[in-house]
Order: sequence, then structure tokens, then C-alpha cells
Amino acid sequence: MLAKLSVRPSVRRCAVTAAAGLALLGAGLPAVGAEDPDLRRFTDQKIKWAACKGTDMPKDLQCGKITVPLDYSAPGKGTLDLALARYRGTGDPRGSVLLNFGGPGGSGVLGLAHGGKEFMGLTDEYDVVSFDPRGVGRSAPVSCGEDATSQALEVTDGEDMSDPAGMLRQLREVAAACAEHSGPVLRHMGTVDVARDLDLMREVLGDDKLNYLGFSYGTRLGAVYAAQFPDRVGRLALDGVDTLTEPLTEQGLVSAEGQQKALENFLAWCTEDIACPFGQDARAARQQVVDLVESLDENPVPTDFGFEFTGQDLAGAIGQGLYSKELWPLLQRALAQLMEDGDTRGVEAFATGGVTMPIPVPVPVPVPEPEREREPVTVRSDDPLVDEEEVPLDNLPAALMAVNCADDPDRPPAEQVTRDLARLRDAYEQASPVFGRYRLAQVLLCHGRPKGTDYIRERVKDLDTPKMLLVGTRGDPATPYEWTVQTAERLGSAAVVLDHRGEGHTGYGSSKCVQRKVDDFLLYGSLPKHGSSCGAEEDERG
Repeated sequence: MLAKLSVRPSVRRCAVTAAAGLALLGAGLPAVGAEDPDLRRFTDQKIKWAACKGTDMPKDLQCGKITVPLDYSAPGKGTLDLALARYRGTGDPRGSVLLNFGGPGGSGVLGLAHGGKEFMGLTDEYDVVSFDPRGVGRSAPVSCGEDATSQALEVTDGEDMSDPAGMLRQLREVAAACAEHSGPVLRHMGTVDVARDLDLMREVLGDDKLNYLGFSYGTRLGAVYAAQFPDRVGRLALDGVDTLTEPLTEQGLVSAEGQQKALENFLAWCTEDIACPFGQDARAARQQVVDLVESLDENPVPTDFGFEFTGQDLAGAIGQGLYSKELWPLLQRALAQLMEDGDTRGVEAFATGGVTMPIPVPVPVPVPEPEREREPVTVRSDDPLVDEEEVPLDNLPAALMAVNCADDPDRPPAEQVTRDLARLRDAYEQASPVFGRYRLAQVLLCHGRPKGTDYIRERVKDLDTPKMLLVGTRGDPATPYEWTVQTAERLGSAAVVLDHRGEGHTGYGSSKCVQRKVDDFLLYGSLPKHGSSCGAEEDERG
């Protein structure tokens, strides 16, 4: 399951922000159901499907749009359009299965366009549908402006963070720039709102229940949907399970530890090969990577794009290369080019998304000008969205930050952040001498943003729904296996865990065994036993 990511001209502007956020969302908002009278004009709309426009779009992929309320608490006060894509089911499909490829900030339209062939087995029973969530891709994309994003990353990349007060002041300036560039959609970017969009899609598509496959962040979305609309849950499969309870600071630490473990697994594999640029001693190789990151931070290397490639850029690039074991040979060659010839092009390709990546990695895409305030409109979906418009280069990190902070209710005051900064940096660097600073920078980008909702932490638990399938991968560098176990315990008896004893982020695209069990569940309702596993031997048997 692979998706081609487009090359972007700035590593530091688009690849650094993998776990932070900046949006407004009220705490503990109640669900608004499709039977609400104010939503009937939205549920009655019809999607006009047509061939997707744009280069590299598969001929059999269809695109369309639906219109949703900007604010579900006031459905009459503005709307926005969401881009959808689908592969039609063969014969007479019984309904739809919706996919979310993660991020947050990933384009579902491009994810389905570039990786959809992996899901063709599901078309035996379903239309396979994905979408660009609000604020993402062609769905009213948010932006902070290139200058603001670059400024934030330069501040948080500071070698010693010696001026915490100045750093926090500049981050507040970035938050103001995000609000200016993004418009009203920024205030409604949290997963609670996206789950409501998901239910509206279900209604418009004509499905009584939601059948759903979510990867990475998409598992958070699926869990929130199940909590909001338990009576509308069909077959939900969640692969690469996200945490529902950990604050961003703890998520960053766990992610740094997970990436460090994945790096050590990669180096153990690399040092068995005589072509490994780090030699044949795995322990010495670990120190060489640390030294390489520190060296590039002290002496960045000029690139063909006109910016300097730093050690933190390298940390981001390595992190991307660790998402899938299929990418390890490419990562090895890219690091060899850097170390032996000083050639950054290979690692830049990882950092900018110019290599083929697993689908759950967010897919950046050129899109329209940021959404501006507009008057309420009559709902209509007469024309499919086109892709010629230009997506802001920073849409992916801007959307990712917006959602993650909207979902997190913790906002320590500036005094506490200043006081704790040195301690946090020590903890992150102890978790990973390679990825620690990189991850801490992402957490700090949430400072100064309004508090997010407490709905996920307080109310997404003890679900009374049909059984759901949760897949956790032991060597996952982004969503560690313990999050699958914790989330399953939190969701209660509805959760059935499949243990994937493999490497990489999520299991569906890398394990035939996982894909078969997920497909069997979605197609036939056949669930594996809770705690059963998939390993290398199952994949070899097919």
C-alpha cells in the first residue's frame, strides 16, 4: 500500500511539524445527529460523481463533494465543501466503506488515488470512499503562511533555546498568522467536528451504519465517531492505534522513544550489510547517527532548493524513512550518499516527501487559496471539485497542528513552560538523542493556542457498540503497540486486538495476514480472536 508524495521545496516548512496543533474548539461538545431539523438540508443533498481531474489521477477513480456546516452548533451560519473520492464497487455494492489515511492533515483523495489498488478487494462488497477532512487539501485548506511556519521552526530549532520568553512570544505571533491566513475554518478543525462530517457523509452516501477503516490518526477519528454515534457503528477497523488520553508532552516522549527503537532496529539490519555506511557494529552506528545530526546542526549543508539542511531536517528525514521496512534500503542508500559524498538529495527526498511512502503518512497536495469568510449558502453539490487550484505549501503542518491542539485540553501557562523547558529537553533527549529535540519542537508549537476539547479524554471510553477491530504493530515508530493495548482497555468490551508482530507504521500495507483479517472483518464480519497475532510466517504463507 504505497502512495507517491509530491516534492515540496522546503523541508523545514513542511516536514518538521508532526505532532502539535493550534485551533479553537469548545470542551465536551454534544453530538449533533443527522435527524436534527437544522441538518436536513445537508442530509438531503446528492453527490454528483465524475472522473477526477488532474495529472496522475486513475481513470476509474471518481470525485465529488458534499457541503457541511462550518459550525454544527449553528448550522445556518456558514458552510464549507469537502472533497471526496471513490472507487465504485463491482456488481451491486451493499454500501460504502470510508477510509481515513491519517495525519492529521493527510489528503484522503490523494491517498485513494495513489494507493487505492490495495483496497480493491473491498470493492467486492463496497464502494471504497475517502475524503479530504475540513481544513485539508481541497476542503477549505488552512495555512499559517510560509514566513510564519519558517519562523516557528527556526525558533524551536534553536540550539540551546536560551531565550524561552522570546521563543514563546514568537510562537504566539505564529498563532495570529495562522488565524489570519486560514479564516473561520480554523476554529472548527477538531476531531469532534470531523466525526460529525463523517456521519453526514454516511447519511448522504445512503448507509444506515458507518463501515470504516482508519489508519494512525484515523483511529482517533474512528473512536470519536463511535463515542458520538454508537447506534450508527457498523464495521470499524482501526490500524496503528492512536492514544486517546496522553497529553501532547507525553505523546512526544513516547513517539521519540518509538522512533529511537525503530532506528535501532534499522541499524541492526543495516550493519548486517557490508554496504552499510555506518559499518558493521550496531552500537557504534547509533553513535555515528547522533554525531551526524549534531554535526549538521552546527554546520548545515546548502541545498539545491536554496535553504540549509540541518541536523533536525535529517532527524525528520530519518523518521520518515523508518515508517516502513520497505523503505529501509532507500534510506540506507540516501544516508550513504550523505556520508560518503556530502550529497543531501536522497535524505531531502525523504524529508520533503519526494519518495514513495506508506499511505498513513500524510499526503501533501497543491490546493486553493485559504478559505475566507462567506455568507450562508444554499446547499448544492452539482460539480465535482477540481485539483488545479493551489494548496498552500504549509497546509499539511498547519492542519496537523490545528487538529492536534484542538483535541488536547492542556495549556500550561507561559511561566510553567519557561520553568520546565530545560527539564523537558533533558527528558526528550534521554528518550532519543536523535529525535528528542525534533519531537520537543513539535510539542512547543502548541503553546499559546486556546485550550482544546476535553471530549476525547473524558468521554471516548466504555463504548456500547458492535465489536471493533484494533491492529497494533510491535515495531511501529509512530503509534507504539502499547497505545493499542491502552486504547482497547479504554474502549471496553467492544475492542478486539490483533497483534501484528512486525515493523513499520500500521500493518495493512505491509502484512498480508493483517490485510486478510481486516478485509474479512469488513467484508464478512469475521473477527479474529482477541489477542491473536500476525507475524512473518503468516505473511510468507499469504
